[in-house]
Amino acid sequence: MIKILIGALVGAGAGYLFYRLFGCRQGTCYLLRHRVLSIIYWSLFGALLANLF
Repeated sequence: MIKILIGALVGAGAGYLFYRLFGCRQGTCYLLRHRVLSIIYWSLFGALLANLF
């Protein structure tokens, strides 16, 4: 359980960094257009990835 939470936190941090560094500037990218959506998407990805290991 703790590794899933850590994976979600790492994913949320990665999502924020991805938004800040590579975010969609034109507004056509749905997941990268908003900071919160990017953080939620990447935190779910991090939790799922941590669950595999």
